[in-house]
Amino acid sequence: MNFHFGRFRLDPAQGLLSSDAGEISLTPKAFDTLRVLVESAGSVLSKQELIDRVWPDATVDENNLAQNISLVRKALASADPATEYVQTLPRRGYRFVAPVERSAPAAEIVPDEQIRYARSGDVNIAYQVLGDGPIDLVFVMGWISHLELFWQEPSFARFLRRLAGFSRLILFDKRGTGLSDRVSTSQLPTLEERMDDVRAVMHAVGSTRAIVMGVSEGGTMSSLFAATYPEHTAGVVIIGGYARRLRAPDYPWGPTAEQRDEFIRRLEKEWGGPFGLEERAPSRAADPVFRRWWATYLRMGASPAAAAALTRMNAEVDIRHVLSTIRVPVLVIHRTGDLCLRVEEGRYMAERIPGARFLELPGDDHLPFAGDQDAILDAVERFAGELDAPPDRSRVLATLLFVRTDVDQRLFHELDEDASREIGWFQGKKIGPIDDALVATFDGPARAIRCARALLDAADARGVRLAAGLHTGECELTAEGIAGVSVEIGALLAEAAAVGEIVVSSTVRDLIAGSGIEMVARGRAELGGLGDWGLFSVVR
Repeated sequence: MNFHFGRFRLDPAQGLLSSDAGEISLTPKAFDTLRVLVESAGSVLSKQELIDRVWPDATVDENNLAQNISLVRKALASADPATEYVQTLPRRGYRFVAPVERSAPAAEIVPDEQIRYARSGDVNIAYQVLGDGPIDLVFVMGWISHLELFWQEPSFARFLRRLAGFSRLILFDKRGTGLSDRVSTSQLPTLEERMDDVRAVMHAVGSTRAIVMGVSEGGTMSSLFAATYPEHTAGVVIIGGYARRLRAPDYPWGPTAEQRDEFIRRLEKEWGGPFGLEERAPSRAADPVFRRWWATYLRMGASPAAAAALTRMNAEVDIRHVLSTIRVPVLVIHRTGDLCLRVEEGRYMAERIPGARFLELPGDDHLPFAGDQDAILDAVERFAGELDAPPDRSRVLATLLFVRTDVDQRLFHELDEDASREIGWFQGKKIGPIDDALVATFDGPARAIRCARALLDAADARGVRLAAGLHTGECELTAEGIAGVSVEIGALLAEAAAVGEIVVSSTVRDLIAGSGIEMVARGRAELGGLGDWGLFSVVR
């Protein structure tokens, strides 16, 4: 059993006393004296009782005990001089007066719930479920994860168990990391594929609607998931999140491209140790036990090449245009002194998500289970308890594909069977002709682009030349199909495309990080009074 009190952690099995600032040295008998006091916290121990338990096989006088009590007090005061931990009661003995929290050591805290696998496409996704609360909660860890090693750090285990206390908690490792199938560094998951993985896990456990709770980059995916699948999203919690990873003139908080490249060089050189811990958990960065766990967690979670590839991919992500389309309840939590992602980034997201709540908490830690985790957990529990309204299913985020031709429309309609087959293959939904253009919707832009390429190739084989335009935006679902400004933008993009070309909006470009789809800039255009848009042409 390990013990936590104030700023300290006592590990009897390893003989370690540590604080936020690192390991604290104690003589063996002083350590035993502290251990006995902590084990009996709140109870008065006589001097003789303490002597018998600390020196069970020796005869010592009270001076030995007094010296060790003094050493214990000095050790605790070195890290927390303002708090009294050991109280002297005249003629009665000593009492440890600080609240003590007990936690099982790593070997005992792995949950009984079995790790299982869900099939997402041709990839196996590791997942785990615990708790039986009234609402499902999908926990999306950022960057790198490892289900088994979650439970090897007591503070992380406590964080997850608390979540499972008021929900049915669903955990998973994204493809390419942790216990899920490893994939080539050229096939690491796009945001689109990560959403597929979440849906696969939810389907496997019979969850139709859940809170999606994302940490760091997990908040980015969770936001996109909520906009795309509002019917499956009860609410979103974003902890230490961001809308865009790299700095831009209108987003001055992220790293520059040069700083990101330097980060990757350091990563590739230092992977295997507690890389990046000083930014992610400064309150635990000097704790030797935590440092060892973090180093192991990173090593087991991903290879250095995979970690670098994930970092490069995340640097391309930009969901700023998506934020206004989220129609479910959202709670954004950010710590004021977060050294990894600045608090302004959390404020930015909350200000642009309709109706979002923003909670700014004190602290410098980025990892939510480091520092004051109860402040975060209390807020999430309150948020979960207030969710009862059904989602608005009349509006969704979708990628719209418009395909047009300049030739005889009869030839165009002859391609209808080919079009239906290709759209179904890429998991799209055919809407029908709008203004003599073939229209389909997709829940991911990469699939929509690949479908457009397949359609153009199939038409070319029949001697018909097509052009395609794609835009990702909010659509209104009507009895007739779809409507809204995004539909108009998609149609105008198809008009702007030359025969044989696929033209996409800047929003599409920002959402396909890691897909391997190459594009070239086509400049900017005013699309029928609907705003100034960056246009990109897909390179075959």
